[in-house]
Amino acid sequence: MNKLTKISLALAMLCGTASAMAQTAYYPSWYVMPTVDVIRADDRYDTDTGGGLGLRFGRAVSPDFDVQVGGNYSRTNGNNRRMTTGTLGVDALYMFSRDQFRPFLLIGAGAERDVARRQRDTSPYINAGLGFQYTLSDQWSMQADLRRVHAFQKREDFPFRGTNNDVLSFGLIYQFDKPVVAQKAQYTPPAPAPYVAPKPMPAPAPAPAPAARFEQIKLSATELFEFDRAVLRLPQPKLDEIASALSGANGTPNVMITGYTDRLGSDAYNQRLSEARANAVKAYLVGKGVPASRLSAQGKGEANPVVTCNNKKRADLIKCLEPNRRVEVEQITIERRVN
Repeated sequence: MNKLTKISLALAMLCGTASAMAQTAYYPSWYVMPTVDVIRADDRYDTDTGGGLGLRFGRAVSPDFDVQVGGNYSRTNGNNRRMTTGTLGVDALYMFSRDQFRPFLLIGAGAERDVARRQRDTSPYINAGLGFQYTLSDQWSMQADLRRVHAFQKREDFPFRGTNNDVLSFGLIYQFDKPVVAQKAQYTPPAPAPYVAPKPMPAPAPAPAPAARFEQIKLSATELFEFDRAVLRLPQPKLDEIASALSGANGTPNVMITGYTDRLGSDAYNQRLSEARANAVKAYLVGKGVPASRLSAQGKGEANPVVTCNNKKRADLIKCLEPNRRVEVEQITIERRVN
């Protein structure tokens, strides 16, 4: 069993192990990836394993797929023979996970330029393979993949037709954009209505003093935000009601706003997302006139889940875990009239 075959089996085992891993957010940013390649040419060329270099540009287009465009140049030697191969094409990567370790399957097509025995041919090719990506930081990752490239040579005088090459690539990925950071909610208060003096009316009988009580209000993150975002949907009538209560003279002096996420994704990412959502709610309330000194915001990531779900399909799992994605506003004094 040659080295490339052993590596292929190892990558297949990694993909199988990680197929049930939880998915997390993806960053729809373009990235560039230079590669170092190891090529084993078709056995009919009677050449040794050779090397090459490549360059690809890619982008995450959905939670399940990446697209990569680029090519490579490689050559092999053996028994006084040399073969050089250049490719240019596009690959679709099916991602089993969007976590730190991301195994994938790939399929692609393009054009291949071969030079062998002083004969040249440019022909279409298809390829398929598997690999994985591993996150190193917010903007840096690595990728390793193994693919079988089948070219359809067209020239009658080319030594062989329908060649198969195995290519093992190692690349370093640089994301052009950093992960999306939640933005503070922007609110522009409406222009005040012109003042109209009311007509004199008899003074009503004094109403009984309302009974004050503390309440904890839980707000669904699905109502507040898009999935995996921290920018508030508008309008927000529930937040307007909370702001009105907090603006009263008898409002509680210290109010804690706590953001939670579901368990999908890494702990670090969920912590940042929960903090960003809590701060977005705080910013909205401040924009409505609540003093910032009376508000505190914190994120607890995936802690204190309300429900536990084990759905296999990702869409069903996201729906089931919806109650865990929430923002809680604690210790609000609400004035209630006692009948």
